[in-house]
Amino acid sequence: MSIGEKASMSEQDQLDRAARDFIWNVVEIHSQLEAIHKGWADLLGITEPQWLILMAIDELDQGRGVSGIAVANKLRIHPAFVTNQTKRLEQMELLARATSPDDARFLQISLTQKARAEIAKLAQKRQALNATVFGDLDEQSLDYLNKRLSSIAKNSRLASQKLNIGLL
Repeated sequence: MSIGEKASMSEQDQLDRAARDFIWNVVEIHSQLEAIHKGWADLLGITEPQWLILMAIDELDQGRGVSGIAVANKLRIHPAFVTNQTKRLEQMELLARATSPDDARFLQISLTQKARAEIAKLAQKRQALNATVFGDLDEQSLDYLNKRLSSIAKNSRLASQKLNIGLL
């Protein structure tokens, strides 16, 4: 084995170590975000998955409501679970579900004024939380990080697909 090959292996080992560190950091962040989401949900008297559904609807709704399938895709969960939970949230008067004007087979889901008011009450706390979590990053750095994470997410989906069909 030549010196060049040893150096190359060392670089590969360093890349593998950096990848493992990244994965463990993501696991830690995921765990902390779950705890944060649970805290927000508790403040509204709902479950963490219900909180995430409300946040996804808030993010996706362009004023006409959003489909349950779009919410399920955003959260990477089964559409039947979204249907079940949105029915519960509707009973709590946090969501409105209406037949889609484009296709009567589908429902359009939107936040109610009650939900918007409850979420608005949390705005100051959410801003303080974001300042704590992202305090070391300016807007440009956070934008750069989001672009890199988006690329890693896309590549992770590809790697998962390749693994599932036996290409890796």
